[in-house]
Amino acid sequence: MERELRLAILIDADNIAEKYIKVILEEAAKTGVATYKRIYGDWTSPQMKSWKNTLLDNSIIPIQQYGYTTGKSSTDSAMIIDAMDILYSGAVDGFCLVSSDSDFTRLAARLRESGMDVTGMGESKTPKPFIAACNRFRYLDILFSSQQKEENKEEIKEVREEKEQSRSAKKSQTKEETGPQTSLRVLKRAIRNITKECSDDEGWIFSAELRNQLDKRFPDFDVRNFGYSKFTPFIESLDIFEVKRTRSGLRHVQLVYFKLKK
Repeated sequence: MERELRLAILIDADNIAEKYIKVILEEAAKTGVATYKRIYGDWTSPQMKSWKNTLLDNSIIPIQQYGYTTGKSSTDSAMIIDAMDILYSGAVDGFCLVSSDSDFTRLAARLRESGMDVTGMGESKTPKPFIAACNRFRYLDILFSSQQKEENKEEIKEVREEKEQSRSAKKSQTKEETGPQTSLRVLKRAIRNITKECSDDEGWIFSAELRNQLDKRFPDFDVRNFGYSKFTPFIESLDIFEVKRTRSGLRHVQLVYFKLKK
């Protein structure tokens, strides 16, 4: 099995809105595993108060950088210095630079010169030089808007499914979690989205890939939370997939694939 890229996600809080965090982490998960998750800004500023729960919930480390000059972003230099320190540590294979600021153009180019895989993320207003300096670039405002539309559709669908669900449905399907663990509704929505994003041209996704993406996005994910001991029976219980089983190799290992029902 090919080793996943170890990533450093560095976020410029002066140029990125809090609402994009979920999109940022989901896009990074498609590329590799986040070794570093850091965000840079002046956290003594009243405007940054709203970030607290988001950072705690996603285990993102805030890096304090005071605004020494009025009207001038001071996070750029701190983020660039950190990026170079991480580069020389040899602890990562790639970077996610999250900003709509062209000041990170040279940093992106320098990291690529050192053999790093560089993903840029920012809004549509991001200057072209920064976009061109990255291996790939993701427009957060477009992705966020698309995600919101998709979630609204899924929410309507989920409400309809819940109404149609009989009282004799499995306890694990109807159970509502009261603790801090990720709810079944949130997981089900994520599973649909992951399948749409990571499936092949015919819509099939390998069970191991689905499990891997869930583990990266939800650290508390465990099928035992929902009364199951195996991953495949849990996914089948959601009743949203067609299932395909094949045999592979000399030992005839069973491979399982899932495809969303129409």
